[in-house]
Amino acid sequence: MNPSEEIDNLIAQNQDWRGATLAKLRKTILEADPEIIEEWKWMGSPVWELNGIICVGNIFKKRVKLVFNDGAALSDPDRLFNAGLTGNKWRAIDVSEGDHIEEGALKALVRAAISFNQAKGHK
Repeated sequence: MNPSEEIDNLIAQNQDWRGATLAKLRKTILEADPEIIEEWKWMGSPVWELNGIICVGNIFKKRVKLVFNDGAALSDPDRLFNAGLTGNKWRAIDVSEGDHIEEGALKALVRAAISFNQAKGHK
């Protein structure tokens, strides 16, 4: 299977709120930039990339997590990051059942990660 099919399969295997949540987050991420590439890494994690990793998605028992590789370097005016706040590299968004993530805010965060990746590549 290609990476997009692997992600489709992961969503299909989780037919509760977690699969639906990952599907919605995925759709929003992909809408942020048409050049985003889906990958499947680390023995079963959806990864979205453009000029480097933007974020990784994971489904856990009680949450869906999006980890932004360089999240500590990104502006988060909408305060989406709610996990991994103590380190100096990554930041995460933990989504629990019933949580709402504003699509526009997530797209802005994804675009900030893309810009950061592009800037890193030009150093």
